[in-house]
Amino acid sequence: MAGARRRASEGDAVPTRIGQAVMLHRGGDREEARNRLAELWREVHDGRAGGDPFHRCALAHYIADTQDDPADELMWDLLALAAADRIVGADGRPAATKVRAFYPSLHLNLAADYAKLGQREAARGQLALARASARGLARGPYGDGVHAAIRRLALRLGAAGGGPPGHR
Repeated sequence: MAGARRRASEGDAVPTRIGQAVMLHRGGDREEARNRLAELWREVHDGRAGGDPFHRCALAHYIADTQDDPADELMWDLLALAAADRIVGADGRPAATKVRAFYPSLHLNLAADYAKLGQREAARGQLALARASARGLARGPYGDGVHAAIRRLALRLGAAGGGPPGHR
């Protein structure tokens, strides 16, 4: 019983530790953020901090942002998408509805990665997936920001459209 409680409390600390590393990154300390996220990734994967697919998704997503090499960024973004696809609900079924709001950002990141690597067709394909999955996003800072980022990348790639009517 005490072991299960300790594991649950360690798992609860994962989002806090991710947030702390993200704050370091946004504050300009990319290397320290990358190091902390990499250590947390190792903990999640060897079971010391749970191994929850949601944690793996968030970790991979933020680790990607700290990479210097676009190929490494792509690898981490692919891992984030794969982890999102593995998130399941309490009933054991895929919980796509629980993480639906992540998919536009995950696909958008992949599109940007492919664009950086000069793989324009792959970038356009991911951009189309980002656009399609963003249709259900609510208006507000997150949804509007995602739609704006889709439009900006679409312009860079010369891809038509960028969001549903009514989104600026």
